[in-house]
Amino acid sequence: MCSIHVQDPAAAHTFYTQTLGFETLMAMPEYNLFIVKDPGAEAGSVGLLLEPSDNPIGANYMNALHDAGIPAIVFGVPDVQAEYSRLIEAGVAFKGEPSEDPSGISAVFDDGCGNFVQLHQD
Repeated sequence: MCSIHVQDPAAAHTFYTQTLGFETLMAMPEYNLFIVKDPGAEAGSVGLLLEPSDNPIGANYMNALHDAGIPAIVFGVPDVQAEYSRLIEAGVAFKGEPSEDPSGISAVFDDGCGNFVQLHQD
């Protein structure tokens, strides 16, 4: 399991499933617990816990990364430009257009839940 601190786990669940296309692995709203997964992932693969940022340590970390403009998580995708176009159409706010450097092509967007997220293509 991997986790990302978010301001509102239920809102993050909606964004990560309905906008980004993740699937729900577990949802227990009464416990503010939401775990999503890559829809193409095999059984037993890594889930992404949408961690409540109600702990001051987690909130400070999340806010410091966001204030510095640093992505909290990086998702590898086969085609950054295609994902960028799809997400722009869905209303996602990107920091800029995809760019290329020696490591590959990337684009960074705001998940609206307290984090910048980077898409990366080798």
